[in-house]
Amino acid sequence: MAFEGLADRLQATMQKIRGKGKVTESDVKEMMREVRLALLEADVNFKVVKQFIKKVSERAVGQEVMKSLTPGQQVIKVVKEELTELMGGEQSQIAVAKKPPTVIMMSGLQGAGKTTFTGKLANLLRKKYNRNPLLVAADIYRPAAIKQLETLGKQLSLPVFSLGDQVSPVEIARQAIEKAKEEHHDYVLIDTAGRLHIDDQLMDELKEIKEVAKPDEIFLVVDAMTGQDAVNVAQSFNEQLEISGVVLTKLDGDTRGGAALSIRAVTNKPIKFIGTGEKMDALEPFHPERMASRILGMGDMLTLIEKAQASVDEDKAKELEKKFRTASFTLDDFLEQLSQVKNMGPLDELLKMMPGANKIKGMNNLQVDEKQIGHVEAIIRSMTTKEKLEPEIINASRRRRIAKGSGTTVQEVNRLLKQFEEMKKMMKQMTGMQGKGKKKGFKFPFM
Repeated sequence: MAFEGLADRLQATMQKIRGKGKVTESDVKEMMREVRLALLEADVNFKVVKQFIKKVSERAVGQEVMKSLTPGQQVIKVVKEELTELMGGEQSQIAVAKKPPTVIMMSGLQGAGKTTFTGKLANLLRKKYNRNPLLVAADIYRPAAIKQLETLGKQLSLPVFSLGDQVSPVEIARQAIEKAKEEHHDYVLIDTAGRLHIDDQLMDELKEIKEVAKPDEIFLVVDAMTGQDAVNVAQSFNEQLEISGVVLTKLDGDTRGGAALSIRAVTNKPIKFIGTGEKMDALEPFHPERMASRILGMGDMLTLIEKAQASVDEDKAKELEKKFRTASFTLDDFLEQLSQVKNMGPLDELLKMMPGANKIKGMNNLQVDEKQIGHVEAIIRSMTTKEKLEPEIINASRRRRIAKGSGTTVQEVNRLLKQFEEMKKMMKQMTGMQGKGKKKGFKFPFM
C-alpha cells in the first residue's frame, strides 16, 4: 500500500504516547517533531506540513486533551481528525446531472493514466451504480490512444464513441454528447489528450472542449508516484481549467503518498478516486477518514466489508452459514469460498485492512503466496465427487492419485486435508456445537 513508510513512522510515534495517563507539552513537542519528519519524508508539501503541525499542536495541548481521562488516546484522536480534514474531511460524491447525460471530462499530463482510468470509472459506474456510460476517444494525438480506449471498451462490453484522429477533439466531444442523448446514455466520459508538460496549446484545447461539453465534472488524473510534481501540475490545471476533483493513479506501488496529502490542501479540490492496481476493478472512491485510519494503523473495516459485499453472493452466504451450523461444509464449499476471497483482491492488501494488523510482527513484509491458492484449488479439483463430500475415504493410494493429478506432492494433499478437518472442528466450536471447548487457531493453506 502507498503511505507504508509514513504509516510505519506515525504508528511508532503514536505508540509512544498511546498509553500515557498524563501528556505534557514537551511530550507533544517531541511527538510533533517526529510527525513533521515523517510527513516531509513522505513527500508532503512543506507548507502543508507546517499548517498541519500547527493545528494538531494547538489542539493537543488544549483542554480537550489535558482534561481527558486518556490523554494519550485523545492526542491520537486529534491526529486522526486533522489527517482526515487535511485529505478533505468527507468523501466527495461523483456528480449526477439533473438532466442526463452527466458529462465527465478527464484532464492531465501524458502517462498519468487517463485512458485506463476512463475505463475503470466506466466499469465502476456500471457495476456499482447501475449506469450506462459512453466512453469518448478525444485524444487524437497520442498514437494508439483511440485503439487503447476501444480495446478497454471491448473488454468491458461498453460502447466507445470515436471519429478517428482527423476530427478535432472539440467536434468529437460535441457529437458524442448528441449521440449519448439519442441512445440514452446517462454518463459521457471524455478521454482527452495529455502532453508531456503543460503548454498553452493544450490548455486552450481543453478550455474549448469545456465550453462545448459543459462538463459536470472535470477530473484531473495525476500519477501519485510523481510526488511534489503532482502538486504543481494540480495547481496549474486548477488555475486554468477549474477542475472539480482529483484522481490519483498508481497509489498501490511504492508511492510515498505525499501527493494525496498535499493536493487537497493546495488546490482545495477533493480527491475523488484512487487507483489501487492495474485490473479494471482496482479503483476505489476516496474516503479521507478511512485513509487516515489506514495510515494510523487502525485498519479499514468499511472498505473490507464493501469488497466482501461486492464479491460474495448473499444467498450462497446464507446457505454457507447453515452448513457451518450443521457441520455439512464440504471441500466443494471450501473451493467456492476461495474463489470469492480471490475476487476481493490481493490477500496481503485485504489483511492489512484488518484493525490491529500493523501490530502483527512481519505484517508489512507479508507476501501471501497466491500460487499456493492455485495448488489448493488444483488438489480439490483432482478429487472425485465422493471424495469431496467424504474426505475421510481418501486413503494413501487415493492421495497419491490426487497429488499426481494436481501436479502437487502427497505432503501438500495431506496438509490440506488436515487443515480442512481442523477448520471443520473450529466451525463446530464457533457455532456452539461442542460446548465451550478451546478454539484452536486455524491457518489457511495459502498463508
